[in-house]
Amino acid sequence: MIRILDGERPAFVLDTANTTYAFMITPSGHPEHIYYGRKIELESVEELEALRQKREFEPGNAIVYSEEHPALALEDTCLEFSALGHGDLREPFLEIARSDGSRTTDLLYKSHALSDSAPPEGDLPASHTCGEFLSVDYEEEGLTLELRYRVFPDCDVITRSAVLTNTGDTIELERLLSMQLDLPSSGYSISSFHGAWAREMQRVTTPLFAGRFVVESRAGCSSNRANPFIMLHEPNATETAGEVYGFNLIYSGNHYESAEVNAYGKTRVVTGINPTGFRFRLENGERFEAPEAVMTYSPLGFTGQSVNMHRFVREHIIRPEWKDKERPILLNSWEAFYFNITERSLVSLAKAGRDLGIELFVMDDGWFGERNNDSCSLGDWDVNPKKLPGGLPRLGSKITALGLQFGIWVEPEMVNVKSRLYEQHPDWAMAIPGRLHSEGRHQRILDFANPAVTDYITEKMTEVFSSADISYVKWDMNRVFSDVFSPYLPAERQGEVAHRYMIGLYKVMRTLSERFPDILFEGCASGGNRFDLGILRYFPQIWGSDNTDALSRTAIEEGYSYGYPLSSVGSHVAASPNHQTLRSTPLETRYNVAAFGALGYELNVRDMTALQRLSTRSQITLYKAWREVFQTGQFFRGRSGNVHEWTCVTEDKSRAVGMLMRELSVPNRQSERYFASGLDPDRTYRFYNVSGRVNVKLFGSLINTMSPLHIRQDSFMHGIVARMVKIGEEKEDYCVKGSVLMRAGVALAPDFSGTGFNDKVRVFPDFASRMYYMVAVD
Repeated sequence: MIRILDGERPAFVLDTANTTYAFMITPSGHPEHIYYGRKIELESVEELEALRQKREFEPGNAIVYSEEHPALALEDTCLEFSALGHGDLREPFLEIARSDGSRTTDLLYKSHALSDSAPPEGDLPASHTCGEFLSVDYEEEGLTLELRYRVFPDCDVITRSAVLTNTGDTIELERLLSMQLDLPSSGYSISSFHGAWAREMQRVTTPLFAGRFVVESRAGCSSNRANPFIMLHEPNATETAGEVYGFNLIYSGNHYESAEVNAYGKTRVVTGINPTGFRFRLENGERFEAPEAVMTYSPLGFTGQSVNMHRFVREHIIRPEWKDKERPILLNSWEAFYFNITERSLVSLAKAGRDLGIELFVMDDGWFGERNNDSCSLGDWDVNPKKLPGGLPRLGSKITALGLQFGIWVEPEMVNVKSRLYEQHPDWAMAIPGRLHSEGRHQRILDFANPAVTDYITEKMTEVFSSADISYVKWDMNRVFSDVFSPYLPAERQGEVAHRYMIGLYKVMRTLSERFPDILFEGCASGGNRFDLGILRYFPQIWGSDNTDALSRTAIEEGYSYGYPLSSVGSHVAASPNHQTLRSTPLETRYNVAAFGALGYELNVRDMTALQRLSTRSQITLYKAWREVFQTGQFFRGRSGNVHEWTCVTEDKSRAVGMLMRELSVPNRQSERYFASGLDPDRTYRFYNVSGRVNVKLFGSLINTMSPLHIRQDSFMHGIVARMVKIGEEKEDYCVKGSVLMRAGVALAPDFSGTGFNDKVRVFPDFASRMYYMVAVD
């Protein structure tokens, strides 16, 4: 709830279920941040005064705000926002250039308003179904700044945003961030998430002693280089203990996050649109709205922060019609065929998938124009009649006749120079006239700052999506921005291109998701190059990475899990050796890792052996029985490193699934335990695994210690024996209290260590994994 405390000057207290956020207006008219952390009782302005920093004399070598306030140095004050000028030397929240060339801004408190609902969504995506909404206005001659606060008590989340309105002469807005949090102390660490194509979301932790640490994207998208989600935390914070602040941004373009420790030991965190390359002209009466920023706090370590963020994304970001809707198990054609598709091969693959229990078949790239490779035809969204003689309608009918849903791949934001669309409208692509244009994957970016372009794409995609019974769309975007220039905008507006592109994109996404509310849109950008809350506001899931290697995916998915629920992360079972790493991993592990996400398959299932088909069919059947846990349960990280330990638990804590995966085998170390997380400590659970079959080929030439005849390794005979000899895996089955599972852990069957083997020994070589199931026993 939001409380406004009456006094000589207003004070504001924002409470969630477990946190308190408080600020008040100073005698000078500035908003001073007082507190953000564990919930406390604040009932009066006097109590807030007790928490305020005390000031009597100016600090040496600092700028004093004014003669009227001779002890106030803005540089040594925790503020709700900061503008350039008047002595605050830290990262500014707002920066403008006036027509006379001056840049100092001094916006002071004017008024506030409290409402039980937020204003309707504007050009940018925003959280939905919020609780109370607070707006506080600050002004100086010619400018008004509105700071917006939304409170989500059930998630322990507060969001921030800002709107700047010009009421005077023309200004150039050079920076308007979304959130600023000033903390009175320092000594924190910051965890951010970095990477590149095929290695997204690698967590990096940096101690903050002094100076500024910056996370940013200049790629025109949120990027795989630096995700907008960050955490500020105590250096010794663990999964279950320590103070952790989490921050994210509901925006898909160039973003900027900074954590700074200043000369007075205060820590400032900001997030918003990246000011680099940004310059937005505001005429009299025009306004600019910053994206919404998300913040949460937990004293219960990284897990506590993740629980808050996951609940917020599921309840207040994902479209209401999809947040509780079951995600189908899909089969994607890409790694089976790449561009070399025909109607016959697609239907054949779909039939094989249907026989395994697949529910949705997706035709990936290669179905339109002359699309036989990635150098041509983007923009020409008409079916290639040689590949699909009956077009999308006939293929879609054949797929749905199999009892499957039908999905397609599109990349609407891009165009190849070798395309009819580019030949007809070269001015629809971003390019600087007369200058070399650098391309990525032979693509140029369509100018979504141009309404004619977005209108065309909206109608063309509407035509495509209406042409068949399409249940799923994979929306791809395969390059980053360079040589940013809009032929549509005048020279003085070129600093607006990247942001206007995002406004145009959101308009297209919003319109299409409203026209086709039953289509499951999955965002993709060379994998996770645009994985953010802005995309998730319209598309309920995002393809986590083009890297389908199970070992790589453990780190990638753990990275996402700090800020995003795994139901929003597309994750597929792929071929072995893997197409990105050439690493061979067991089918069991490829499934186990992919199941902790929006499950799919991306390989030629027609080429599976009989044993692989049997195993896959069993896995899919089991997944369907536990789908609710995987897709709506809360995800918990256990150990990470050589051993990865995951648990997913239903909200009522009645069912849970755990996974233990080991990267490299450790010789002569037979003992291993699985530690669950998130269970009810007082309930009794049945803990068990579903035993499979050990492939004797895993033992290599050791088979000869048991065989009466010599069998050459990898020979034809070796294969026959492997098919004929059935050795069961170890079985685990116990009834124990949740407290035991979480605190003591289950001692698992011993590892094979080269000294003997029977069906009570766990065969656990490199990259092996096991899934464990927990059901409350009432």
